[in-house]
Amino acid sequence: MKHVICAAMGAAGAGVAAVFGGWSSGLTTLLIFMAVDYATGLTVAGVFHVSQKSADGCLESKAGWKGLIRKGVTLLIVLVACRLDLLLGTDYIRDAAVIAFCTNEALSITENAGLMGVPLPRVIVNAIALLRKNSGEEEDSHA
Repeated sequence: MKHVICAAMGAAGAGVAAVFGGWSSGLTTLLIFMAVDYATGLTVAGVFHVSQKSADGCLESKAGWKGLIRKGVTLLIVLVACRLDLLLGTDYIRDAAVIAFCTNEALSITENAGLMGVPLPRVIVNAIALLRKNSGEEEDSHA
């Protein structure tokens, strides 16, 4: 039975990798960044109680599910980018999407670190404020 389960998991993994146009270090990096962002977000809410995703700053299951759904949609957009590469005969659309999402996750991780009180270099704080201003978000006094 153990061998059947391992074979099924391997086949599923190969299928997922094939759908995403093969596994790459970019996809690995994106998944790692997503996991770190989710973990730091949970820490901000669960330990520090300063989350901007809930009214009281604490853990809220609805906010957690929304975060997971957003990460799932992110992966779907990467999948669409991969399929566009195949359709157009290119090999850079998926990579551009992965890099853009990795950048977004890195910013979120940095924001979470700031909310936890981790000292951040001024240049990073200024860059986050500028990105928020350019995207139309209100500036955050915690970062």
